[in-house]
Amino acid sequence: MLRINEIDVFYGDLQALRKASIEVNPGEVVSVIGSNGAGKSTLLRSISGILRPQNGKIVFNDKEISQAPTFRVVEHGISHVPEGRQIFPNMTVLENLEMGAQFPETKKVKADTLEQVFTYFPRLKERRAQKAGTLSGGEQQMLAMGRGLMSLPQLIMLDEPSLGLAPLLVSTIFEIIEKINQQGTSILLIEQNVYNSLKISDRGYVLENGKIVLDGKGPELLENPHIRKTYLGL
Repeated sequence: MLRINEIDVFYGDLQALRKASIEVNPGEVVSVIGSNGAGKSTLLRSISGILRPQNGKIVFNDKEISQAPTFRVVEHGISHVPEGRQIFPNMTVLENLEMGAQFPETKKVKADTLEQVFTYFPRLKERRAQKAGTLSGGEQQMLAMGRGLMSLPQLIMLDEPSLGLAPLLVSTIFEIIEKINQQGTSILLIEQNVYNSLKISDRGYVLENGKIVLDGKGPELLENPHIRKTYLGL
């Protein structure tokens, strides 16, 4: 479904990704793990068109999107839920969700999609008329994910969805990610919660200093000595 082939990405003169290559197949959950500054968010921004690779290719469903504008990337079927949620605090929960359905095809089925989102996040249905800025951190994360789903993505990219959440809410978020995947949406997951992310992943990649240094099946990576020592403290 998604193939990233040896992309180089720069911030000015600073190289953030070096010949990075990953793949996501239909129906998969794929995790990318790594420390702060490794290039994980840069990877997602490159896929979603916010950044442009200087070299290499990004292909989605056999169409090259390396230089596509962000709205086209969304139209092709990729949704990006950024780190930090980036909701619209002065708009209601419902208005935030409706912002995710801005293309003609998604507008036609907006009501049905909204009900599906509310099945994942019943709390959002309860607070649909509430200003988004008054929600708790966990509720805001649910809102950001729900807004991403409103565009009916084939692939949803989640950047640190559990960041800053209480342990109970972290478990809830990962359960919801699994439910979304079970309904047929592929997921590319960026997470510092290495154990939980690899536990639910079909495959994973380790990104260090802008390079992919390791990849494999999720459960196998959990047993890898480098990951156990560097990321799990075992």
